[in-house]
Amino acid sequence: MTYGYDTAVAKVREMDPGEAATSSVGFEYVFPAIRAVQAGRQFFVSMCPLQLIPKIFLFDEDEIAPEVRAQRVLNKGRLPALTRYILDNPDDYVFSALTASIDGDIHFESSARTGVGMRVGQIRIPMAARFLINDGQHRRAAIELALKENPDLGDESIAVVFFHDTGLARSQQMFADLNRHAVRPSRSIGVLYDQRDPVAEITRLLAMKSTVFRQHVEMENSTLSARSRKLFTLSALHSGNQALLQGLSLEKPRAGELAQSFWEKVDSLLPEWGMVRGRALTAPDVRKDYIHSHGIALHALGRVGNTLLRESVDAAVWGSRLDRLAAVDWSRSNADWEGRAIIGGRVSKSHTQLALTVNYLRQALGLALSPEEQSAEDAYQRGDA
Repeated sequence: MTYGYDTAVAKVREMDPGEAATSSVGFEYVFPAIRAVQAGRQFFVSMCPLQLIPKIFLFDEDEIAPEVRAQRVLNKGRLPALTRYILDNPDDYVFSALTASIDGDIHFESSARTGVGMRVGQIRIPMAARFLINDGQHRRAAIELALKENPDLGDESIAVVFFHDTGLARSQQMFADLNRHAVRPSRSIGVLYDQRDPVAEITRLLAMKSTVFRQHVEMENSTLSARSRKLFTLSALHSGNQALLQGLSLEKPRAGELAQSFWEKVDSLLPEWGMVRGRALTAPDVRKDYIHSHGIALHALGRVGNTLLRESVDAAVWGSRLDRLAAVDWSRSNADWEGRAIIGGRVSKSHTQLALTVNYLRQALGLALSPEEQSAEDAYQRGDA
């Protein structure tokens, strides 16, 4: 079956990619394109200069009711991170294709009448047509913000998949279908593959080479099954390292050495970790009976360690102050954890539970609480937390 030749209704003059051109019938956009068919419908894959993205691609206004929108409301809180990603990595950022529906005529001219050339050519779209983004509105908004800071990015391109807009119902279904099977990768595998984050690199090295963590860190998943022989997840260790090193002005090698020294010191005060390595205890039993290998504990230990390291990076100083951890009862049966790290018998890493766990460890080490921490502690003691 041949698709699309009946839609190529006019000849297209040779133009530069993405150039807004004029013809005898009016103003139009001209894009190089590959024509294809999916579910019996034509669509086109093209490249669009970034400088055109904010000008021609629209997204629904926030005020429109959900039932008459074709996409989710723009989450402006996501934009600063996306924008910084582009600006901070101008030589190696990667953005996947945008998907857009065109509410207007699409005229395709193939480069040949037979063979592969039938699928390659140009599409002409009247400037009066409306471009509605079905997938990628946050990328589009981040591109707009990045261009304001670095206009030179405007000459670069992003892939765009164009569909013909056949109405609101079809656009809403496209959004639902594009997001139906989307699965965000686990935080652990994100840390494993992240080559930009220096703390991620430190975490990977600790997981692979440190005597404390080697062979006991789940590198891909961010949760552990009941029978897993691993004691920690890479994402939990990364959160602990982020908290530990936050705000410390250290070169990466020194930061890595400090992190390793810190966790080795913690390990010496938590005998169950060593017993798992020595096979006197199993990892599932330790996770079941103690909380010190859970993400909330690593994160809380990192925060407390950060306080000590801000005062002194001398191991003799912070190490001696950390010795009091040996007196902490990390077992789940310790009633002190209920309402802090444990809610209803389950370990919880909510913001409130993390803060209360940090408070508990600060008090165990004789460290002062900040006004905010004291307020949270007072609420917990009153039963308000």
